[in-house]
Amino acid sequence: MNLQNLWFVLIAVLWSGYFLLEGFDFGVGMQLPFLPKDDRERGEMLETIGPVWDGNEVWLVTAGGATFAAFPAWYGTMFSGFYVALLLVLFFLIIRVVSFEWGDKSDSPRWRRTWMWANAVGSFGASLIWGVGLANLLYGVPIDSSGEFSGTFWDLFSLYTVLGGVTVVLLFAFHGATYLTIRTSGGLCERAAAAARGLSVAAALVAAAFFAWTVAVAVDRNDKNVFPPILPAAIGIAAVALAVLFVVGRRSTWAFSMTALAAVAWVATIFTSLYPRVMVSSSDFANSLTVDNASSAHYTLAVMSVVAVIFVPLILLYQGWTYHVFRARVGGDVPPATPAGALTGGSSRSPTA
Repeated sequence: MNLQNLWFVLIAVLWSGYFLLEGFDFGVGMQLPFLPKDDRERGEMLETIGPVWDGNEVWLVTAGGATFAAFPAWYGTMFSGFYVALLLVLFFLIIRVVSFEWGDKSDSPRWRRTWMWANAVGSFGASLIWGVGLANLLYGVPIDSSGEFSGTFWDLFSLYTVLGGVTVVLLFAFHGATYLTIRTSGGLCERAAAAARGLSVAAALVAAAFFAWTVAVAVDRNDKNVFPPILPAAIGIAAVALAVLFVVGRRSTWAFSMTALAAVAWVATIFTSLYPRVMVSSSDFANSLTVDNASSAHYTLAVMSVVAVIFVPLILLYQGWTYHVFRARVGGDVPPATPAGALTGGSSRSPTA
């Protein structure tokens, strides 16, 4: 494997990590207006993602930075062609971030409700646009002979790309619900389990349709054989199907594992269907960007590889440790009061007894 192919794979891994981790993060945000019955439970939901949500976004920053450094032509065409869409993503991410910081700055019900909905809308909007945007890499956008985007914002929308966005929204919502079943307790956990069951069938059906259609798009619009795209697509379909069974069977950890696998399979199916291209041209297939004509020089890729070998394991260890530290469930019923005698080691009987 040469360095160009290696960095294509690494960028796919970074997007997979982003969908895996930010996926449940967005899923929790989308359900903030619906699952909790009061501010205490809403706070518990936020507490499940509070220590990790900003760390999860590092995967997106790293994916963007790696694309810029390893494939500058891909980065330039994608960020110029998807400029309006990316501005919308930035808007949704900003209001979501601000909601974490400002939501508890006032006890006013209206104030808290406003920022609760800001978090939900930001989570939903970012998920939708990421799905539409990444699906366009495969479906194709107008690219001229100079490798520049020659279309408009509305060229990003087709039945397939919109289905990609809807699939990501449903998968993330399902992923977030299964995450809450392993991080919360009491009534909130029960409602999260009910939400997971309610979302499961719709998410599975829509995801299965998207996975199958992606293989067809790869063959029809990107000159690919059915294999290898069928492999991650089949894994994704199997993952969402098993997630439904595990949710119904109340096997929360397994259900969360399967929704996580489905999120990774979504990205893997797109990138496997893309290779060796990084952006398909819908106006003239010959204008498509490939890992060869969009990449940086060998020296640049070599330096990046050395940096990645040193720092990526450290980042993974740190983030893994963070999740380990904050692995306990939150919320639940208030524990019974401890007898006074138990605190001192003495008898709990009254002195006059």
